[in-house]
Amino acid sequence: MEDRVITAISTPAGTGGVAIIRLSGEGALGIAERVFSPVGGTKVKDFTPRMMYAGRILCDGFSDFGYCVYFRAPRSFTGEDVVELHCHGGAEVSRGVLAATVAAGARLAERGEFTKRAFINGKLSLASAEGMIDMINAESLAEVRAGSMLYGEKLSGEIAGVQQTLKEILAGIAADIDYPEEDVAGTDLADVGKRLGSVAGVLGRLADSYSAGKFIKSGVSVAICGAPNVGKSSLLNTLLGCEKAIVSPIAGTTRDVVEGTIAIDGVKFNLFDTAGIREQAGEIEAIGIDRAKKILSSSDVVVCVSETGDFSAADGVEEERLIRVFGKSDGVKPFGRYDVALSSVTGEGIEELKKLLAGKSFGGRSLDSAYVIEERHYAALVRARDKLKEAIAGLENFPLDLISLDLREAWRILGEITGETADEEIISTVFEKFCVGK
Repeated sequence: MEDRVITAISTPAGTGGVAIIRLSGEGALGIAERVFSPVGGTKVKDFTPRMMYAGRILCDGFSDFGYCVYFRAPRSFTGEDVVELHCHGGAEVSRGVLAATVAAGARLAERGEFTKRAFINGKLSLASAEGMIDMINAESLAEVRAGSMLYGEKLSGEIAGVQQTLKEILAGIAADIDYPEEDVAGTDLADVGKRLGSVAGVLGRLADSYSAGKFIKSGVSVAICGAPNVGKSSLLNTLLGCEKAIVSPIAGTTRDVVEGTIAIDGVKFNLFDTAGIREQAGEIEAIGIDRAKKILSSSDVVVCVSETGDFSAADGVEEERLIRVFGKSDGVKPFGRYDVALSSVTGEGIEELKKLLAGKSFGGRSLDSAYVIEERHYAALVRARDKLKEAIAGLENFPLDLISLDLREAWRILGEITGETADEEIISTVFEKFCVGK
């Protein structure tokens, strides 16, 4: 029915060369017939799918010369009939074309409704849809990579493999329970335990990747700390490649947090230059020091700068988060315990510091690997893994019908990731992240 046809502007708001208004649903081609007049005598109803046709788009009060493309179901993004109208990219032009499609019988699409229809029609998994929106909203190359792998069904493929193993084990258990009188070998508990241990290991590996996945998704927060006038602001400026922070020989110049962002190996690092930490400070400087200490406690990595070998400004920071930097190494020969010596004047040690920052965040793992970047995926993986562990622990002590309950629950939980068993609340939450035209 034509009332199932949805419409939206699929290109960004504002002025551009071309705007695209997309329609999807049974009857999309009929609506296109009412708003598009092809040149050359071809009728819209006779359009060859995936061919672009030139013509006039008829709107209220004006017409625009543009193009029309028809994608016949199921060979379209949504799996339904899809029509795209390409018009000039003025904001009012695109809104006028959108209004024309509504007047012709379409309704305005909801947020993410095109992609939701693609999911419902089996064109992509729920996880793949999340990968798509991660790519669209990405602020770093690493996030694009991770989203691309999710969109490409890499995670869904691994989950499907685990679910298939669980199905096979459950089928064997069911046969053993339902037909005990049959002359067949009973369930081999040792083999079941081995297979469950293997798939639990797969889920554990995926769940463990979330620690790095969080950095890909949100960026790595790095606090630069130290005593006053040790070169923290100079280091920030050097890393950023611009004069973001004020540099002065006067101690206590930085009294508030100065922020900046860089990319290392495609990952976003959020840098925070904090006030110099010292015991004797005025009222305003003390406020800055208090803020600095809060930043230190919440940052993923702490870079402590010293020119004397005294890194007490980072006292209380865990070793796994701490990088000790001996600054101003162009004037003084480094001594004491430090991780890298550098000079903001000559650039010495800067690349080594970047490697240390990446190592503290990713531990040497390849950024070309697949990472779990969605919190709900991580939570589901942990829950499913725990169910498998319960099943393994109970193999020797509990009847098979009870073991199968844990296995079925693990299978169901994994289905929440792909969407196979996700409820409407989960599905709605995912597609609320999308814009209207996607």
